[in-house]
Amino acid sequence: MPAEEAVPPSAAPPSAPGRSLGADPTSGPPPWLLRAFLLAAATIAGLVAGFWILQRLQGLLTVLLVSLFLAFAIEPAVNWLAARGIKRGLATGVVFLGLLLIMVAFVWTLGALLVNQVTTLVQNAPEYADQVVDWFNQTFDQDISGTDIQKYATEWSDKLEGYLVGLAENAWGIGTAAIGALFQALGVVLFTYYFAADGPRFRNAVCSLLPPARQRHVLRAWDIAVEKTGGYIYSRGLLALCSTVAHYVALRVLDVPSAFALALWVGVVSQFIPTVGTYLAGALPVIVALVDSPATALWILGFIVLYQQFENYVLQPRITATTLDMHPAVAFGAVIAGAALLGATGAILAIPVTATVQAFAGAYIRRYEVDPDSTTPDPPRKRDGNWTRRLTTRLTGSHPDTTTD
Repeated sequence: MPAEEAVPPSAAPPSAPGRSLGADPTSGPPPWLLRAFLLAAATIAGLVAGFWILQRLQGLLTVLLVSLFLAFAIEPAVNWLAARGIKRGLATGVVFLGLLLIMVAFVWTLGALLVNQVTTLVQNAPEYADQVVDWFNQTFDQDISGTDIQKYATEWSDKLEGYLVGLAENAWGIGTAAIGALFQALGVVLFTYYFAADGPRFRNAVCSLLPPARQRHVLRAWDIAVEKTGGYIYSRGLLALCSTVAHYVALRVLDVPSAFALALWVGVVSQFIPTVGTYLAGALPVIVALVDSPATALWILGFIVLYQQFENYVLQPRITATTLDMHPAVAFGAVIAGAALLGATGAILAIPVTATVQAFAGAYIRRYEVDPDSTTPDPPRKRDGNWTRRLTTRLTGSHPDTTTD
């Protein structure tokens, strides 16, 4: 048998470069894979750039949000003046001037109270120190003298001096922060004025970018936001007025100094600072009265607690019935969420924003009546205990009431 001729390696058919033997010559990455990778990379780059821009513009966005809230708050007053023939720009200026006068009067009154109380405290400091030392010695059976108090005061004054020196060294940073806060306040004032004065024009400019079907929803949401925000501000103002009058009468009857300033402080702070405003407002008159007489301080504390209950259960439900129909738990949760997102600004804006969202949702979400039968639980079945007899009758097919001999 003739031997098979060996085929030299050079005679073998060459394989395609970059491909293994036995592979499909038409195989390769699908054409959409590269486009998918490019789209994913572009999306990630866009998200990163968007978050970076939002972080850089956080201050401006906060200013715009606060300005829009304030514009919604004063727009009912501006509309009321504009409906009586006053130009919208002039009406906005009149509202701004009224708010400025109220703020100046509030700061001036509280400033006079602060100066008066600090002056009284400094003049009577030795007498107060002796009274505190006598009370401490009698209560805790100690023997502390005025020399010990003076030594402690000297130590604290040295610490305070060191703190003030460090604060003075950081004067540049404090000045820069103050200038930044001033510019932000001016920005809020300017944007609020423009939003309120050009409210209809701004609203038409926004709606002109939307189809007619969407325009109706935007205008309805806008009206709800103005109604709820303005209602929140005006209801808080009316509650603050009632609280100021009631506490002024109580402080005058109890002969507490600076009664009007303290009553004004209680009325404004308790209504316009969420959650903790009530405690901050009530602490100051109690402390001022405690300097003169502990018994008077207790009477004031009792009146504040009683008035708070009267306000929560009588005044507030009637005043806010048509403006902010919100459960207290929802309001508390909204304040916490707003503080977590935007700090103090978010805590102040949380309640009117939540009321707006709640009203808008109530206008578009359909609700159904609850069937009382479906909510009433079925009465428990009475067990006769003779389950073996029932099982037997079901298996045999006989009536359960029949018996067999």
